[in-house]
Amino acid sequence: MNAGVVVFVALVVLAFLGLPIFLAIAVGTMLAMVVGGFPLETMAQKTFLGLNSVSLLSIPFFILAGNLMARGITRKLINVANILLGRVPGALGGITVLASALFGAISGSAVATVAAIGGMTVPAMKEEGYDADYAAALASASSLLGPLIPPSITLIVYASLTNASVQKLFLATLTPAVLCTAAFLVYSLWYGKRHNLPKQPKKSAKEIAATLTDSIWAMLMPVMILGLIFTGIATVTEAAAISCIYAAIVALFIYKTMTFKELLKILSDSAISIAAIMILVGVSKATAYVVISSQMPQLFMSFVDSITDSRLVVLMIINVIFLILGCLMEGNCIIVMMVPLMLNLINAYEIDLLQFGILAALNIYVGCITPPVGVSLLVGTKVGNTSMGSTFKAILPFLAIAMIILMLVTYWPSFTLWLPNMS
Repeated sequence: MNAGVVVFVALVVLAFLGLPIFLAIAVGTMLAMVVGGFPLETMAQKTFLGLNSVSLLSIPFFILAGNLMARGITRKLINVANILLGRVPGALGGITVLASALFGAISGSAVATVAAIGGMTVPAMKEEGYDADYAAALASASSLLGPLIPPSITLIVYASLTNASVQKLFLATLTPAVLCTAAFLVYSLWYGKRHNLPKQPKKSAKEIAATLTDSIWAMLMPVMILGLIFTGIATVTEAAAISCIYAAIVALFIYKTMTFKELLKILSDSAISIAAIMILVGVSKATAYVVISSQMPQLFMSFVDSITDSRLVVLMIINVIFLILGCLMEGNCIIVMMVPLMLNLINAYEIDLLQFGILAALNIYVGCITPPVGVSLLVGTKVGNTSMGSTFKAILPFLAIAMIILMLVTYWPSFTLWLPNMS
């Protein structure tokens, strides 16, 4: 059997048996090496090469920054969103969208976004008379903004496999991210007006000033991170490290929402999450080596060529594959599996690497809110204490918006490439 096929089959079987994804792909790759006659020492060599990248250091820093931020800073961002939207019907829904976007500018994780923001706003929405399914759906859908808005862990992993510029990938995702945020916000406020949902209590000028003053340190964090990256003052990794230091100082000494004992617990919990992701990233080089050496990219390209020679149809096929996988598997694992397999096809049809990266990532983010796996949807239903079926019905309008943006990314290259091309 082809060694590349063994990787895919073993990964799917082991994942469905309940083995953690990072172990499933490692075991699957080693099994493929044995079947294909590759020396097992290659596993260690490729894994080391897979981790030997400065840009990958940003992943643990961004994960830690998101966990530190959850200690008090998240509440401040929600307060700011409340000031901006509080006096319109259904304001709390709009606050959820805006706060998720702000949180996403730091964490880079969909699951972290729905847990941190949804965990606060969903119970509050239910208390104000929002439909429970809609509240859970809104928080779940807004989590898509977490990784879509820079920084994005998925795009960093993609860059490590393709040697694409992380900074340019972040620029490429800005336009779809801003449009998606605006569209979600408009829909949530329209829904609030249509269903006559409550406004937030009116605040005096003094209360507004006090809230903004109190939240200034929280607001500076996303501005600082994106500003450092896009102005070129700091690399992505340096900006990620600075964000960790900033979040720790603000939580410990300014807002005082975290103790040193709690800091140690956050560091411990973050280390566990980081280890799983970094093992997956490291092993990805060995997996890519097996897939490429087994001639699977050429076989896949020949298969697609036998179906069509149309660039538009090829893009549609890529979308369908990533959408299906996004509904079934963890995002970084999909990137590790599919990107090496598709690179020959992408190059043959002259699809820009930046466009392909955003296209693949957006499909995966949509998968986060789509059954049967839909990790963000699962977290949202737990927070809202709702069923997945009824919550998924409520999420369909947001899913439609995301699909429209996906079509723009797919068939209008300038939609994502105009900002990177200006840099």
